[in-house]
Amino acid sequence: MQVQCPTCQRSIEWTQAPYRPFCSERCRLIDLGGWLSERNAIPGEPAAGAEGSESEGAREPTRP
Repeated sequence: MQVQCPTCQRSIEWTQAPYRPFCSERCRLIDLGGWLSERNAIPGEPAAGAEGSESEGAREPTRP
């Protein structure tokens, strides 16, 4: 089955692509970089409690 790489649109054979759905590790890393830099995002409202969740884990526990 032939599919197109989501990054570069090159046609690849699905069963022969070790980085599927990407054609190469380079295209896979380009896509990952887009998610990490927040250029890629899933549209919609943020999940409840999603804001500040990273900083909450870094807090020191309070002692009674």
